[in-house]
Amino acid sequence: MPSNRRVAAEVWIVLGLSLGQSAVYALVNIAARLTAGTPLAEQTATLNASRSERPYLDLVYQLLSIGFALVPVALALYLLSDHGRSAVRLLGLDRSRPGRDLGWGVALAAAIGLPGLAFYALGRALGITVEVQASALDTHWWTVPVLLLSAFQNGLLEEVIAVGYLFERTRELGWNRVRFVVASSLLRGSYHLYQGFGPFLGNVVMGVVFSWFYTSPRFAAGGRGRVAPLVVAHTLLDVVAFVGYALVPAEWREALGIR
Repeated sequence: MPSNRRVAAEVWIVLGLSLGQSAVYALVNIAARLTAGTPLAEQTATLNASRSERPYLDLVYQLLSIGFALVPVALALYLLSDHGRSAVRLLGLDRSRPGRDLGWGVALAAAIGLPGLAFYALGRALGITVEVQASALDTHWWTVPVLLLSAFQNGLLEEVIAVGYLFERTRELGWNRVRFVVASSLLRGSYHLYQGFGPFLGNVVMGVVFSWFYTSPRFAAGGRGRVAPLVVAHTLLDVVAFVGYALVPAEWREALGIR
């Protein structure tokens, strides 16, 4: 049985290679934005930026970025697969309940989607949220597939690391449910700070809902839930943000500050 110090060191390493690193950059970014002399409401954050003026080179860069972003997920699953157990089954990423996972994923996405949009709109109205550009990719045959892959990558990375992996390791450290939910939710909010304080608050709320759902005895056997519904929900939310925004009337997007 690994010592608490070793488990804690492992958690810091995994976070330092993934969401913790993003959180640090987001903190520096929001500090830079606040001291830039330009109000947050007049600043812009781009979620999916083009990486090259040459279309096929841009595609290669996009796919490499998505692939390497999933390496921490592979690392977390590998580390949880000690003593011959299956981390995929442990976290509920297997295909044993596809219908139920999909149903709960859709329900969670619906429950989070409107409040998240409300936090963003409120942040824009108060001037504490930047204008979010959902996608700056040029229109190519591969644009939508890449955005869909990016949405899935975000869902898998964040839910496996911030919920599934973190719950398993903090439980070994003796944390209770409330402490885990608070830590997981604040972590989720922190790496969205580059978008402003509205998205930070919205993602903290999302973190509370997702981590509480995952650890709820009503939905989890033995204190362990399934990450799959969270991945489905997160992916659906990002698909709507990355692709579905184009279906929103232009005057609505302008009012919300979405381009």
